[in-house]
Amino acid sequence: MHPPGADVVVVRHGEVGVKSDQVRMKMEFQLQENLNALLDDRDLPGDTGCERNRLYVRTTEESVEAATTAATDAPGVVSASPARSVEPTMAAITDALGETARVRYDGGSFAVQARRAGGDDVHDFTSRDIEEKGGSTIWNAIEESGETPEVDLDDPAFTVFVEARPDEAFVFLEKRPGPGGLPLGSQEPLVALLSGGIDSPVAAWQAMTRGAPILPVYVDLGAYGGPDHRARAEATVRRLATRAPNFDLRLRVIDGSEAVEGLAAETDATRMLSLRRFMYRAAETVAREEGAVGIVSGESIGQKSSQTTANLAVTDAASSLPIHRPLLTTDKTDIVEQARDLGTYDDSTVPAGCDQVAPDRPETRGDPAAVRAAEPDGLLELAEREANEPERVDPPTLTE
Repeated sequence: MHPPGADVVVVRHGEVGVKSDQVRMKMEFQLQENLNALLDDRDLPGDTGCERNRLYVRTTEESVEAATTAATDAPGVVSASPARSVEPTMAAITDALGETARVRYDGGSFAVQARRAGGDDVHDFTSRDIEEKGGSTIWNAIEESGETPEVDLDDPAFTVFVEARPDEAFVFLEKRPGPGGLPLGSQEPLVALLSGGIDSPVAAWQAMTRGAPILPVYVDLGAYGGPDHRARAEATVRRLATRAPNFDLRLRVIDGSEAVEGLAAETDATRMLSLRRFMYRAAETVAREEGAVGIVSGESIGQKSSQTTANLAVTDAASSLPIHRPLLTTDKTDIVEQARDLGTYDDSTVPAGCDQVAPDRPETRGDPAAVRAAEPDGLLELAEREANEPERVDPPTLTE
């Protein structure tokens, strides 16, 4: 909900603000680029600007809600508010508060919360003055509407926020949460292994919220995966791509059919560990070709037989690049909730292709030497060959 006449989105960042001035300015510039890309991708009018640790999206009242949604999709954004910009004077602020109450108030207690940036040489009023005079203005507007006003500073039903800065003041009604973290592009890229399941898109998104662009990689298991499984992976990538339109999130598809057929024929208990080793070596190959510095996986300790602490050590050895596991200690219920929030849950809820590969009694405490000995000859070399020229797939357009 926004005040009448809202024409700007106030965008707040968090960690960016504690960086050195040089780093902060660089990250704020990156965040501006990302916000502009989101606006362009969604055909929304608007221009971004930055001033005193705040970013602003100047837009129209017709587009301010959609522009706020776009802002809260951007990694690095802690919160955003559709706001009305007014002159930084008490008269202009109270006028806007009164109009906002007349148009938006729909009952219950109210409060005014104000912040002032700048000293007494900038404004001839304090934050407390705004709250008191603004509260009186809203009180009168509510009485004029025939309602009985009630102030509640602890848990109001209706809150009007004011942020008075040296050059303008902003009136808004909400602070919508964003993903937080760091602006996408402020870290070096990572390869993200996507399986078509629930966990891997969440892990990829977690890496993105730390500023790392991802290069999505899907290992096609042939008959053990199937077209529906691949389609799910493509759909989840598209969900991620809508939040990063200025980055290359085309899905890199690697043919793993020969590898999985060989593993199914020649291995038993250690099959899943060798398959993970194939995937990691393939991901490393893509990373080295495209300038990525690590690999992202959706694994969580103990969630599957291949994800015991012993087996993670076995599979890690297949890559000389670091393997990042953002979900390492996250409960499955929390991962599912994150997937729902991200919008990838429905796209991911199909049986994983790996389930068709898994042996009846998988190894849970793999020995590195025994796993390597059981593998078909040249498994990791095959991974490198298949990953040298992966198929690049533009994810399908989302249909809501």
